[in-house]
Amino acid sequence: MPNAYDFDKTIVYPDSTEQFFYFCLRRHPALARYAPWQLAGLLRYTFEQRFSKTQAKAEFYRFLRGLPDWREEVRLFWQEPRMQPKPWFPAQMQPDDIIISASPEFLLRPVVCEQWGLRLVASRVDPLTGCTTGENCHGEEKVRRLREALGDVEIEAFYSDSLSDAPLARLAKQAYLVKGDERLPWPEN
Repeated sequence: MPNAYDFDKTIVYPDSTEQFFYFCLRRHPALARYAPWQLAGLLRYTFEQRFSKTQAKAEFYRFLRGLPDWREEVRLFWQEPRMQPKPWFPAQMQPDDIIISASPEFLLRPVVCEQWGLRLVASRVDPLTGCTTGENCHGEEKVRRLREALGDVEIEAFYSDSLSDAPLARLAKQAYLVKGDERLPWPEN
C-alpha cells in the first residue's frame, strides 16, 4: 500500500511554484511585465467571492508566456540547492508512493516522475500559455484527481504541511502534519 505526500513545504522546504517564478524572474527580469495581471488576480481572489483560486493561479502563470524555453528553466531550477528534498523523505520513499500537489504538473514531473520514479497527481497548467485545464489540485480536488488517476487506491500514510489536505488525510490509515522536519500525528477534528 503506497504512502501519499503533498509536495510544497512537505517534501521540499519552500513552495516550488513561488520559487520557480522568482528563479525565472532573476534570470529574465522582463517577466516583471506580467506583474499587473498577477496582482489583479491576487486582488480579485482576495476580494471577489466568485473569483476562484484556479482563476487567480491562471493569472499568476501568465509569466510562463515570457519564458524562452520553459523546459530548460525547469531543468535548471531543480539544480537549486534549496529545492532538494528534506532529509527524511529519501530515506522513507518507496517506489509505489504518490505525490499529490497543487503545483503544476510540468514543474514537478522532472523530479517526481523522471528522477524519483514516483506517481504524480498535480495541477494541469500549460507551460507555454499558463492556462489551466481543470481545477487547481487543492483540498477536495486532490481526492477527486487521485480517484480519477488511480481509482480506489488505498493509502497507508499521508503527509502534508497543510490542514487544507484533511480530505486526503481522512483517506489514509495514518496521517501526519509536517512542520519543518517534524512529522506529527494529524490533528483530530
